Amino acid sequence: HLREGYELLMEPPLEVEVLNRLLESCGERPRTDAVWREVLRRSVWHMAVVDSQGTWVGFLRATSDQALNANLWDLLSSPGDPARQEVIRALVGAALQRLRREFSGCSISISAPPEALAALGQVGFVIDPGGIRAMGLKL
Repeated sequence: HLREGYELLMEPPLEVEVLNRLLESCGERPRTDAVWREVLRRSVWHMAVVDSQGTWVGFLRATSDQALNANLWDLLSSPGDPARQEVIRALVGAALQRLRREFSGCSISISAPPEALAALGQVGFVIDPGGIRAMGLKL
């Protein structure tokens, strides 16, 4: 659930400048138009959250082999937004609901910043199950 004035958008049009501003506010490096286009082309879907002024304050995208695995990427939520934790919960909750409906047999993993851990636990994620930790490489 999002507070009044906030809205969850399913597959909004690509707005590179807007996404890059959100990335930078989260301490990440911006991406070129070509990289964003390729990232979204390889994703099964993406979603965003906008605040009452129409500013993007959250983003998340999903990839899947449509058989065994689904992955959530680029979980972004504006650090200065007063509803930051709500935005994270709304994005992850909506993503899980959609993944369960579309790819019910898939295991789901997520790449997320530390500030998202509490929200992820609230929607059912097990952090490092059985001590297993995922690894990633930023290129």
